[in-house]
Amino acid sequence: MPKLSKRLPKYRCHKPTNQAYVELNKKRYYLGPYGSQKSRLEYDRLIGEYLSTARMAVDASHCQEMDMGQLCVRFREFAAGYYLKNGKPTSELRSYDTVIRSLLATYLHTQASEFGPLALRAVRDQWVEAGYSRNVCNQMHRRVVRIFRWATEHELVDVTVWQRLKAVQTLKKGRTTAREKIPIPPVDLDRVAATIPHLSPVVQGMIRLQLATGMRPGEVCMMRKRDVDTSGDVWEYRPESHKTEHHGHDRVIYLGPQAQEALRPFLLRPDDSHCFSAAESIEYFRRMREQARKTPAHHGNRRGKRLQPRERSANPRQPRDHFDSSSYAKAIARGCKKAWPAPDELVDPAEIKAWNDEYRWAPNQLRHTKGTQIRKLYGLESAQVILGHSNAKVTEVYAERDAERARKVAAEIG
Repeated sequence: MPKLSKRLPKYRCHKPTNQAYVELNKKRYYLGPYGSQKSRLEYDRLIGEYLSTARMAVDASHCQEMDMGQLCVRFREFAAGYYLKNGKPTSELRSYDTVIRSLLATYLHTQASEFGPLALRAVRDQWVEAGYSRNVCNQMHRRVVRIFRWATEHELVDVTVWQRLKAVQTLKKGRTTAREKIPIPPVDLDRVAATIPHLSPVVQGMIRLQLATGMRPGEVCMMRKRDVDTSGDVWEYRPESHKTEHHGHDRVIYLGPQAQEALRPFLLRPDDSHCFSAAESIEYFRRMREQARKTPAHHGNRRGKRLQPRERSANPRQPRDHFDSSSYAKAIARGCKKAWPAPDELVDPAEIKAWNDEYRWAPNQLRHTKGTQIRKLYGLESAQVILGHSNAKVTEVYAERDAERARKVAAEIG
């Protein structure tokens, strides 16, 4: 097997004709008289295109011969290096994987130049039949179009292929059989209060802080002491990373008295440490179980020792020093199951799951609750600033309209 090399293809001389040339993927490109400025510029141009297309030579005839399988492989290689945040793949990459699987399931050997509006509509119909909501189908539709925009940009397909796909309209509400996504409602504060006693102090602090600020669950999880400016009366938290940073937007979260009170106990740690530790949360429940045991510690297995130790796993899971959005949501879900346990008469696992889903709430609902409260008291613009939205239409999704105000106006003039 030949050794892999990162070296660039060489600028070479064809001695019989004194022409400069370069070989890209076993194809020879002649550049002009050897040593001339024109040949050097042509060499630089081809090498630039070669590197921008992940070391694949640009060839017009190659565009017509590329099938969907080859195109998807090429785009996936690009996406794996593009959709990264802090060195880790983002959720957008997983979404593209879903789209690529759908394309390859039906159009694996179809020529990319032959993939047109009818093919896109056929794939979209498959998503509708699979039960995806209308919004999700439209998002996946746009990702397919973006794949061909990328292919057009890198001269892998003709521009007309992308233009034809752009002509396909997205699904409109009320004019499709695709189900509508159920909007996420705010969570009732009484339900939050009923859940909190069943959670660790760490998760309780996260909930109180999120209720006071309306920040995203991920922003609560990644909070560190060094990211919080406590010099003023109102503290300022600048997350190291946030949802819209790739658009060039700044994110500053302002912490008032209630937020400061919720956060202060978790600032007694090194500057680089996360404020809310998953390991501390697990340790809390271990201590609670140890205190609740009825037999003395010297009777039977005490904590940290087993009479018959289990075989150690090759990849043992250890508690992390911080939560992420998923583990934060799971901690709240476990608290909800304790606050509203399924009745004993429910035996079917499907019925038990339906019960737990009905009484479960998610961290992002706290953000909706805060957005609704701010909009009611201070208006839409204030809610937009606090929630960190660049567009007020996004804020309207998170902040429910004030129904009481509408009823009051209707009673007076309606």
